[in-house]
Amino acid sequence: MAETLRKGTRVTGTERSQLATELKKRYDDGESIRSLAASTGRSYGFVHRLLTEAGVSLRGRGGATRRTQN
Repeated sequence: MAETLRKGTRVTGTERSQLATELKKRYDDGESIRSLAASTGRSYGFVHRLLTEAGVSLRGRGGATRRTQN
């Protein structure tokens, strides 16, 4: 489904629900928002918004964390 979308096209209704379901599954399986955005040709913000609308609990940013000072 995601591969058939053209960049910049409006995604509404059933198509939006289907895309949200697919992206939710892939995100829950460990894929990052950035990789989802790249593979679908959509922006990071669009994918983030769609995941939020789908009720996904977004993960933290990861990467290096700051050490606490004593």
